[in-house]
Amino acid sequence: MNSDIVLSMSDVDLIRDHRTVLHKINWRVKRGERWILLGPNGSGKTTLCRLASMYIHPTRGTIDVLGVRLGNTDTRTLRQRLGLTSSSLADLLQSTLRVEDVVVTGKYGALTPHWHSYSDSDRVKARKLLTLFGCCELAQMTLGTLSSGERQQVLLARTLMNDPELWLLDEPTAGLDLGSRERLITLLGKVAIDPEAPATVMVTHHVDEIPNGFTHALLLSEGNILAAGEIDITLTADLLSACFGIKLRLERRDRRWLAWASRDIGNF
Repeated sequence: MNSDIVLSMSDVDLIRDHRTVLHKINWRVKRGERWILLGPNGSGKTTLCRLASMYIHPTRGTIDVLGVRLGNTDTRTLRQRLGLTSSSLADLLQSTLRVEDVVVTGKYGALTPHWHSYSDSDRVKARKLLTLFGCCELAQMTLGTLSSGERQQVLLARTLMNDPELWLLDEPTAGLDLGSRERLITLLGKVAIDPEAPATVMVTHHVDEIPNGFTHALLLSEGNILAAGEIDITLTADLLSACFGIKLRLERRDRRWLAWASRDIGNF
């Protein structure tokens, strides 16, 4: 496999309870690319992210992550080369953990600091990552005392603790108020434009949550890829309308995307 390809899915199907959740997924992510996964509820975005993070296996087809075929490797070891944030993973972390410990456990993808030993340099790195995401002052607080916005900043810092080669962000702005959301999108944009940052896949429902610096988009509809490619070509009003089943207008302003329903919405 091309060493520039960090994620490859070939003819991937996923069937659950006799229902096809994903169908004939063919998709590649290369180093340096920043992908947005867009689609309505139930389209398969989070499922696609879970396949990429190797927490579930496809019914049919092949998945290669960082050059290794899923099914032919110890996923626990390979997963240590990924950075992942999702609500399901966050719920597994104990609310009584100190923030610094939450971040440092990201080095091994652990849920508690008691399973591994961490050096002083590891903890220095954890504090630097907290600083990057604007929340170093939270280092000694416990996870359960944080606001939703602070919690997301901490979890994002955790995902970079292991210098991942692939960064998977499943709805990182979910549940945030406007101020917290905008601060987080700005931070993600700063990371995205860093040439040293890992290849990134971010799941969202809303085009206005696409950070600056994202290069590609994949549109999912009812488990099928409607379009995938460079964001300026793929993210169009016509394709977005077909994806969400409603006539939409689309505009880019100040390096951000905006979408809203057309006045003749009833004629779609």
